[in-house]
Amino acid sequence: MSDDDNSPISARAAKRLFAELKAAPALVLAVSGGPDSIALMWLAARWRRSLARGPELAVVTVDHGLRAEAAREAREVKRLASELGLTHRTLRWRGAKPTTGLPAAAREARYRLLAQAARSAGASHVLTAHTRDDQAETLLMRLLRGSGIAGLSAMARLSTRDGLVLARPLLDVPKSQLIATLKRARIGFADDPTNRDAAFTRPRLRALLPQLAAEGGDARTLVRLSARLARANAAVEVLADGAERFLRLRDRGDAPQPGVRSFEAAAFATLPEEVRLRLLLRAIDALGHEGPAELGKVETLLAALDQAVAVGARASRNGRPILKQTLAGALISLAGGRIHVAPAPVRRRRGAHKSGS
Repeated sequence: MSDDDNSPISARAAKRLFAELKAAPALVLAVSGGPDSIALMWLAARWRRSLARGPELAVVTVDHGLRAEAAREAREVKRLASELGLTHRTLRWRGAKPTTGLPAAAREARYRLLAQAARSAGASHVLTAHTRDDQAETLLMRLLRGSGIAGLSAMARLSTRDGLVLARPLLDVPKSQLIATLKRARIGFADDPTNRDAAFTRPRLRALLPQLAAEGGDARTLVRLSARLARANAAVEVLADGAERFLRLRDRGDAPQPGVRSFEAAAFATLPEEVRLRLLLRAIDALGHEGPAELGKVETLLAALDQAVAVGARASRNGRPILKQTLAGALISLAGGRIHVAPAPVRRRRGAHKSGS
């Protein structure tokens, strides 16, 4: 870790962190009370005070109802926000909590509540306090799950979610530097014990980072790898865009059916495997109704399509498709030398009965 990683963030550096957000009408700051988000709030408030005109800042704390201390921590955030001249709201995740997949469910609830708060405040952006350390941990988590290039690109500085821009201005900043910033400003912060709870994957990986750093795999190196994969992913996306145009040109004169994506199988087969995979993913995610398709399942489907196309069969006897599968709420078939992707019939719920029976 360099000396800079342990030094407070200067006012000039803070201006650079938020410079691209100056023209936004309003910004929602997601602040839990931990060091990262408290630093985000303090730095954003200092930056806003330096501007003659700029976005309104609204602080939002999400209480997931999982820890007794959360309510007190939200009150502390409100107190500090008031001292900084910022408005504050606490939103609560109500209802039953799942017994499995709790971190993912809590994350979805948090983003849903933040999006609601942003719309109420007229904000175009939601700012979160993800750091360089979070980026490194996210890369490791996705690597262990076998993610593809897109997933290993980890988090982007700017992305879209629920019609809003999700901004992570601290993504290149180490956590140690944020703590040093708060210490110099004599600002306290909460310590969430779940961040060290070995029952969850992220804390277990966090505990491994010092050992990885000793072997040369520190957070800076892992984030550099993520950036390089993001660069490669962007290049493949351009290739996939070009491939879609190429396939449409092959179909010139043939009007596509509404609600269906269709590719000439022989032309599709000439494309690189990663491009074919992405075209299938795009079509399934666009037309399916059961959420994003799992990469591994799409890879299996692509292998089956490739095998069917390679044998040269254009259609089975009686005009039936030679391949027909459903995946993520989409129906994928190969017939007449074409690959078709359409919405699959909605499955009947278990226990449903016909009306009048």
